[in-house]
Amino acid sequence: MKWNKKYDYPTSSRATVDGIRRYLLGEKKLPSVTSILDATKSEEDKAALANWRERNKDHHLITKAASSRGSQMHGFLESYLLNRENLSFFEDNEQYKKMAKVIIDKGLTNRLEEIWGVECTLYYPEKYAGTADCVGVYEGKSAILDFKQSNKIKKVEYIDSWFLQTAAYSLAHNIVYNSNITSCVILVCTVDNVFQEFKIQGPELITYQNLFLGRLKKFHELLNLN
Repeated sequence: MKWNKKYDYPTSSRATVDGIRRYLLGEKKLPSVTSILDATKSEEDKAALANWRERNKDHHLITKAASSRGSQMHGFLESYLLNRENLSFFEDNEQYKKMAKVIIDKGLTNRLEEIWGVECTLYYPEKYAGTADCVGVYEGKSAILDFKQSNKIKKVEYIDSWFLQTAAYSLAHNIVYNSNITSCVILVCTVDNVFQEFKIQGPELITYQNLFLGRLKKFHELLNLN
């Protein structure tokens, strides 16, 4: 893989404004993609989350551990992609490093051809913003890459929110940079070091972009009701 600083991605800061996570870009305060998705969950998804919490009384500890592990794994992968690794990079046996190594070996090596940026702030003017883990060329296609950790193997029917998230990023990138992102790739490693890859491309990606715009419309409708 090689670096190609093809686009100039903006810097941003984040803040919670009126209970909503927002990206601060100059004078603009744009809602985050994840905030939009969280606020517009279906009743079915809300019920499923409530049931999971009911079954797992220590759910806050599970969530906290997963969040910490995910942040550490992301930081490790970012360092790797920025060529910051040193001799001790892979030496210890910390779980998040093992998980990151699985993603590197099975998801990135010989598949990620170009890196345009990592931890890229992407925004759709006046509408929303978010952070893509990596943007570049993956298996010959301009792509958004997202890295995920999971406590268990994921079924494709349960990760619509991931597809919507990456689709939103691809749409923002194409609007701002007049690019042609045609692929979103989600690379997952479980705590048991099982690797999974999910993709949305072509017409399916366009469908998810439009679905996200529908969620964005619903988000603004909900804001106007409050």
